[in-house]
Amino acid sequence: MILLSVGSSSSSQIAAIFSVTLLLFYFSEATLGSPCPINGLPIVRNISELPQDSYGIPGLTHMTVAGSVLHGMKEVEIWLQTFAPGAATPIHRHSCEEVFVVLKGSGTLYLAETHGSFPGKPVEFPIFANSTLHVPINDAHQVKNTGNEDLQVLVTISRPPIKIFTYDDWFMPHTAAKLKFPFVWDEQCFQESQKDEL
Repeated sequence: MILLSVGSSSSSQIAAIFSVTLLLFYFSEATLGSPCPINGLPIVRNISELPQDSYGIPGLTHMTVAGSVLHGMKEVEIWLQTFAPGAATPIHRHSCEEVFVVLKGSGTLYLAETHGSFPGKPVEFPIFANSTLHVPINDAHQVKNTGNEDLQVLVTISRPPIKIFTYDDWFMPHTAAKLKFPFVWDEQCFQESQKDEL
């Protein structure tokens, strides 16, 4: 902090104004103008003020409520996702547990319970408002809005940030699955954090 000394009576006022100006400049440049605006996780936040985006996935709106890359979370990550009718996640798997709470709408969880050389034909589970679903570690799965209104889910994953393996179909070999890390909503902040470490 820089202090100016102009006279005994006005120096503390000028120092205070200058300090506030520096703080405002710092926060407007370093946090508000950044695509990764939160460093650490405040105790209380207004969820309606959090950024959300489709990240190029048609019909999806994703919001990271508490994240590893964005907020420094170590053990869990929480997302709020909304799927338009017909929208779906890719067929994918990851080495972490995942729990969904369906807040509104309906859809289908497709879960491959086979552990052979490819996912195989999935079991279909209907999901609906107030239902929860748990996806075991490394089980290939897909969530799809098969209803007529938006499907909104609150998602909790363990061990973030996650490495996602995507499949073109349910019979694609595990060895051919495509690794996506960091995932689309973490890409920009992950790249910025890597630059900061250099």
